[in-house]
Amino acid sequence: MPEILSVQHISHIYSAGTPFERAAIKDISLSLQEGEFVGLIGHTGSGKSTLVQHLNGLLKPTSGRVLVDGQDIHASKEATRAARFKVGLVFQYPEYQLFEETVYKDIAFGPRNMKLDEAEIDRRVRAAAAQVGLSEDLLEVSPFDLSGGQKRRVAIAGVFAMEPRLLVLDEPMAGLDPVGREEIIRCIVNYRETTGATILFVTHSMEDAARIADRLIVLNQGEVLMEGTPGEVFARSEELLQAGLDIPTVTRLFMTLKSRGLPLSDAVYTVEQAMDEILRLKEGR
Repeated sequence: MPEILSVQHISHIYSAGTPFERAAIKDISLSLQEGEFVGLIGHTGSGKSTLVQHLNGLLKPTSGRVLVDGQDIHASKEATRAARFKVGLVFQYPEYQLFEETVYKDIAFGPRNMKLDEAEIDRRVRAAAAQVGLSEDLLEVSPFDLSGGQKRRVAIAGVFAMEPRLLVLDEPMAGLDPVGREEIIRCIVNYRETTGATILFVTHSMEDAARIADRLIVLNQGEVLMEGTPGEVFARSEELLQAGLDIPTVTRLFMTLKSRGLPLSDAVYTVEQAMDEILRLKEGR
C-alpha cells in the first residue's frame, strides 16, 4: 500500500530555554499506509495529543519532519494549507467547538473554507450527515438543541465533510455512555469503508483498540514503546503493565488462567477470541 504519512524523527519541546522546559515527544518516527486503521494508545501524558497535532501542522516540531504524500507540510504556507485538507483532525470533545446556528451550517463550515461551490458543499454536508446517522430533518435544527451524542456526531460530520484522506481522532468516544460509544465507532468504521480513508484514532480503551484497529502504536513517556498488530502488542502484556498501561480485561483474565497452568494463547484480546480459545481447550480435553 502507498504511504500517506511519514513522521521522521520528530521531537517537541514545550517552553524551550526556560526552567519549565519539557520534552513532550522524543525522536518519534512512524508511517501510515493508505487505508490503514491504526490505534494510538498510551497513558495520560504519554504524548499522544501532542503527536497528533503535528500531523496537520497545528504544531511544528522542534526537530524532525512530517510528510504527507511525500511533501514536508512545513515547506511552505501552501503545503501546510494542503495538509490540513488532506488530514482531518477531530479533537477530544469536539462538540465544544460547535458555534453555528444550524447543524447544516456547522457541517458546511470546513467545506466552505475549502472554497468549494455551493452544490458541492451541499452534497458533502448531506453525505456526511448520513454517514454519522443524522437525519435530514435535523440539518436545520440548532446543534445546541441536540443530545450530547448527537452533538458529537455533528462535530465529526464537519470533519467528514472535508473528505480527508487521513482522519485523525483524539479520544473520539471520551465521556460517552456505551450506546454513544458504539454509535461513534460505527460512524468511524463506516467512513473508512465508504471512502477508503486512513484512520488514526487515539484511545485509552484497550478494548476499543483491540476490536477495531489493524495496527497499534503504543506511546510511553513521549516515545514509541512498541507497535504491531493487536495480537503482537497484547502478546507483550507484561511489558504494557510494567509501563503503567492497561490491557483488555479479557487479556488480563487469560493471563491469570495461564499462570494457573491452563494451556492458553498469549494473544487473546477480544471476547470472540476468548470463546474460541475456551472451545479449543474444551475440545482438546
